[in-house]
Amino acid sequence: MSQATGSRQRAAGSGQPATNGAIDVRDFSFWYGARRALNDVTFTIPRQGVTAIIGPSGCGKSTFLRSINRLNDLIPDARYDGEIEVLGQSIFARGIDLVSFRQRVGMVFQRPNPFPKTIYENVSYGPRLNRLTSAREIPALVERCLRQAALWDEVKDRLDDQATGLSGGQQQRLCIARALANDPEVLLMDEPCSALDPIATQRVEELIVELKAKYTIVIVTHNMQQAARVSDVTGFFFQGELIEFGATDKMFTTPSQEKTEAYITGRFG
Repeated sequence: MSQATGSRQRAAGSGQPATNGAIDVRDFSFWYGARRALNDVTFTIPRQGVTAIIGPSGCGKSTFLRSINRLNDLIPDARYDGEIEVLGQSIFARGIDLVSFRQRVGMVFQRPNPFPKTIYENVSYGPRLNRLTSAREIPALVERCLRQAALWDEVKDRLDDQATGLSGGQQQRLCIARALANDPEVLLMDEPCSALDPIATQRVEELIVELKAKYTIVIVTHNMQQAARVSDVTGFFFQGELIEFGATDKMFTTPSQEKTEAYITGRFG
């Protein structure tokens, strides 16, 4: 998707004041060819907390998440309209350095995807490649990130082992450590627990709650109980539209929209 396919100039020049949110979304729409996946989405994701995006399959959750750090760019015939600002910067700004931008906006995918390298090399790869720290500081960085990911005590004696030999839950926490090594400010998580067993899911959820004190986390999940457990605010998507967005406690107890209540109570989904 080239920059010419979007119409960000209209939104960027609309005179709408910027907010103090981590991610500001204004009239954002997205198409896969002729199919419209998102329809005029507007909301603000707050800083330093967990925002959950929920909704039935095909509602646009993952499309929205992948739009935030431009992962949809290479999809043929994809196009967008509107604006997304991350930490005050338009993600569609002309000349944006996507490598630098993606250091600030980390991504954890649905299935663990460790590099076919050692545990140590998985965490150190990004900082080495991007020259974020000196070589002598890399060991301390690796330890810090593995500790942040609640994995250090389990792997500290086998850092030279292949990462693919870890359990699924350990691999996912390693992927989180790998993302943290680039010193991001925003962490995007697309169904990070869907391929994990209940014990591993609990570990990752506990980790998410711990990390929110320092990072802005956006998590897409089909699991409404998970959204209720880990998030501070929740957005409900349905057929490409944002139906409701607000405090998680309120949305799960007294939703303001009938569609939200129907989804949360299991009448569809």
